[in-house]
Amino acid sequence: MKNITEKMLEFIDASPTCFHVVDNLRKELDDRGYVELKESEEWELKPGKFFVTRNDSSVISFRIPDKKFKGFYVIASHSDSPSFKIKENPEMEEVSAYVKLNTEKYGGMLCAPWFDRPLSVAGRLIVRDGKGGFVSKLVNVDRDLLMIPSLAIHMNRDANSSAKYNPQTDCIPLFGDLSSKGSFFEVVAEAAGVKKEDILSHDLFLYNRVKPTFWGANNEYIASSRLDDQECVYATFEGFITAKESENVVLHCVFDNEEVGSGTKQGADSTFLKDTLIRINEGLGRTQQQYFTAVANSFMISADNAHAVHPNYKEKADPVNRPLMNGGIVIKYNANQKYTTDAVSAATFKLICEKANVPYQTFTNRSDIAGGSTLGNISTSQVSINTVDIGLAQLAMHSPYESAGSRDPEYLAGVSKTFYES
Repeated sequence: MKNITEKMLEFIDASPTCFHVVDNLRKELDDRGYVELKESEEWELKPGKFFVTRNDSSVISFRIPDKKFKGFYVIASHSDSPSFKIKENPEMEEVSAYVKLNTEKYGGMLCAPWFDRPLSVAGRLIVRDGKGGFVSKLVNVDRDLLMIPSLAIHMNRDANSSAKYNPQTDCIPLFGDLSSKGSFFEVVAEAAGVKKEDILSHDLFLYNRVKPTFWGANNEYIASSRLDDQECVYATFEGFITAKESENVVLHCVFDNEEVGSGTKQGADSTFLKDTLIRINEGLGRTQQQYFTAVANSFMISADNAHAVHPNYKEKADPVNRPLMNGGIVIKYNANQKYTTDAVSAATFKLICEKANVPYQTFTNRSDIAGGSTLGNISTSQVSINTVDIGLAQLAMHSPYESAGSRDPEYLAGVSKTFYES
């Protein structure tokens, strides 16, 4: 168990942005002999192992069996997490003493935990290639670079009672003193190994520099940035790559932009999954009727973390559906279809858990508290697959440093492996 969780924390630490998530998965797939396909090229398919990316921030990996398949078995998770995105022309000079970086919120975040901790910048750069075109370069400024300092209690006596944060004034990170003016992109260019003048554009985000860790009396908990949703990304991928040959096409999907509604060309509400399934079907010389029957015989697990009962706010949880960290996989329900789980998909998933000898538990919101949505109901707007929404129980969701159970990643990896082998 601890081995899977330790490797997961190493993966998260090495994946400060959605672009790094996909790049690290690509490296693992390359090492395991998966063939990368390009959406801009025709696909020549046969039984084997493949993957395709979109925008360098979403990836679909899949295996085609030797025999005629009946359906598609899919697990979907997401690569993005709430953060602050660097704006264009980011340097801001303030009171003739400081240089700050202009940022904006990405996703629904807890702002307070971003204060007073070492931060840095990572993402991708688009740079000239010297031939009149451009290439994409990953970048991670791997040092403590920024800080968002709190206002002292002496200057805000209400800080502990009625804190409100204006993202344009309160949450702007400090980069340096006046001697640093004009040097931000020099720092970024050096980290990327490119020239500052070759940078055409960028997608850069702040990230928390505090390392992942085990904690608790018996190391029963973990803490890390981006557990939502890289915990599900890694654990389901572990199940995917270790699963034995299936009679179905098995797919592992990681989509970007879930935290902002998935409505992008690389999000769960895009055509990425639908396009890939159609191209698999057509690439194997199958008919449209065979595609429709395969979709009807398919199943998807939407894997995105769930809320554990909070030790200090137990009243915020449903009276009876109260997930605990290390309590097993959480099956998520919502009457208004924010989650796709219904009686049939829940029963199917419970049988998979039983076969994998993995515990499961249930989550519903309090009836007077609105919850969030996730990948499942958005993905099925493009491809009508019977779907269950699940996750792992965690605390402090959308904080830059979240907590979860140290045993749960093994449970999810085991269930994923069993599902793919079904």
